Amino acid sequence: MAGRAGETWDEIVVRVLKANEVKLVAYVPDKVLAPVIKRLQADDYFTVISPAREEEAVGIVTGAYMAGLRGIVLMQTSGFTTLANVLASLTVPCQIPLVMMISERGTIGDHQLGQAIVCRTMRPILETLGIEHFAIQRLEDVEFVTDRMIKQAFTTQAGAALIMSPLLTSRGKKSY
Repeated sequence: MAGRAGETWDEIVVRVLKANEVKLVAYVPDKVLAPVIKRLQADDYFTVISPAREEEAVGIVTGAYMAGLRGIVLMQTSGFTTLANVLASLTVPCQIPLVMMISERGTIGDHQLGQAIVCRTMRPILETLGIEHFAIQRLEDVEFVTDRMIKQAFTTQAGAALIMSPLLTSRGKKSY
């Protein structure tokens, strides 16, 4: 499943979401994910919602799933750290296939101490809750990993986290 020649990571993500019938996008604004958010907002296929907090985004996507609509939550690492309770008390025990796309902050060139501290908590939380996660670092892996993680989440009715590494999202850009 190689990406089409010349596609950017965000173009690939939008195409794969469509192929997997993920129509609802709830996001908290994030500079790193801005390219994919802009593409999603410009595409009439998607319903795009920007709640105030990540917990609200999870609630929206969870409710939509219960009504038969597939969705995804987009956020950054620090936003993810606010989700331990809603994941542990709702999505995991109720087997909600919550798909999350998380821009990885606090690592590789990010010199904000707060981001670095919360980054260290993300993977342990995912592992403790048994949520499948994978850090996408290379453009050539975006399509395969995104597609397979979405399929796995909806097939197994379990959460999945796509961690968008700065090795992917920040190549050729200034550091945070």
